[in-house]
Amino acid sequence: MLSRLVALTVLAASATSYAERVVAIAPLSTLGAEDTSAGTRKLTTQIEAAVAALPDTRVVRAAQVVDAIKKAKKPQLRACEGDAGCLTELANLVGAQLVISGEVGGLGESKVIYLAAIAGGKELRSTTLSVGPGDEAGGSGGGPSGAAVRLLDPDSYRGTLRFAIDAAGATIYVNGTKVQPTPLGDLALPVGTQAVRVTHPEYHDFVRFIDVEFGKTTDVAVGLLQYPITRHDIEGKPINRDRIEYLDPPWWRRWYVVGPAAVGLAIVTGVVVGYAVHNFPGGECRKVGTGASC
Repeated sequence: MLSRLVALTVLAASATSYAERVVAIAPLSTLGAEDTSAGTRKLTTQIEAAVAALPDTRVVRAAQVVDAIKKAKKPQLRACEGDAGCLTELANLVGAQLVISGEVGGLGESKVIYLAAIAGGKELRSTTLSVGPGDEAGGSGGGPSGAAVRLLDPDSYRGTLRFAIDAAGATIYVNGTKVQPTPLGDLALPVGTQAVRVTHPEYHDFVRFIDVEFGKTTDVAVGLLQYPITRHDIEGKPINRDRIEYLDPPWWRRWYVVGPAAVGLAIVTGVVVGYAVHNFPGGECRKVGTGASC
């Protein structure tokens, strides 16, 4: 019984001491004052959910932070205005390793939020979150989920390209680097515009600039255009002898006929020229004995 109790105690201590990241969400502010509007409260809830969805992360929600500030009677911590020292004190107050603060701007229903992650008295990273009517959870940057990843896990801020190539044996390059997709053709890449080139020895290159979106899979259909004549065609038997006669010329143009004929012609030409020079120097007649020879 005692050993069982000791084992349970050890397990509880291990669970408590597990390396869990604790992130506090400071109340979002506008022009240096806490923003309590309905739209900002909804956005705060979405940011909290996005941070909590990250692996090994526990969130101290903005409402809990406000309660802790009230209990500690430190109202100045409700408006840190991005000050790293103030936000670090706030993180220590609620037992968090880091705190995320945000300043809300924009007009009407379209908002731009400047977010920063503060830890150890300094800013680790910052990003902006743009939201408009109907796209609070999405947007081109991935919405609150994308912003949370950019702040706390930037290496995971990636999307996927799914290649469908109509020729086997093609090679894919992204930004000049050779890559290897999965057997299904999937390739995870950082978010942003990527330069894609698909090459094949028998086809023209496929070159495109493709936008990779966070958390999304983009289909890339690669239709390769074949060269008019390929190495395979040259090594095989030509289909149209009129168009590519140089690959299989007639017998009188082949090397073993043209070569000896050229050599023989050169020999005959040399003999004729030598005889003419020897017998007709300067083009004049010369005397031989008592007669004349021309």
